[in-house]
Amino acid sequence: MATGVRNDLLAAGLAVFDRVGFEAATVAAIRARARASNGSFFHVFGSKKELAGALFLDVLRQYHAAMLKALDPVPDAGLGIDRLIRAHLDWVATSRREARYLFEISRSEWSEDVRDAQRAQNARLAEGIERWRAPLVARGDLLPMTPVMFISQLIGPAQVFCRAFLSGRDRTDPRSEADTLIACAIRALLPPERIDTE
Repeated sequence: MATGVRNDLLAAGLAVFDRVGFEAATVAAIRARARASNGSFFHVFGSKKELAGALFLDVLRQYHAAMLKALDPVPDAGLGIDRLIRAHLDWVATSRREARYLFEISRSEWSEDVRDAQRAQNARLAEGIERWRAPLVARGDLLPMTPVMFISQLIGPAQVFCRAFLSGRDRTDPRSEADTLIACAIRALLPPERIDTE
């Protein structure tokens, strides 16, 4: 039962934060949306900030799972780039509320409490991508660069493009530009002599 209440409160928090933002959201509004009592709320979460941090980690797990799924079965360099970018764009488009929360609404000042858990989750994603990437770099199929630089070249442009969609500045489905984003990432990440074969 506690898990059900927790999930209801997280879903309600996501809906309320998406509608009015973190600052304007109230525990009362979240409780009303979840149909939970005051006692139930404070039995599960100590504050709105604690709920926000738990929601951040939950949404981050969902995003990372979608990204890692793109690498199963293990693809070659070009196909991996293609799948990872499409996974990012698909998740943003099909989980818009969650993506908006993760990339637009979440705030560093209230996520301090979850920083260690966030680092651990980010490390798991990085390890999963590195297990795929490292052998391809060793074979010369991907350009050598730090993991951080690789991710920034791979997802950075798609992320910038998606932010316009998430903020409402551009209503175009970000998946419509998948081919262009993939072509740009291939040029940035593959050795020049391998690009024509992809």
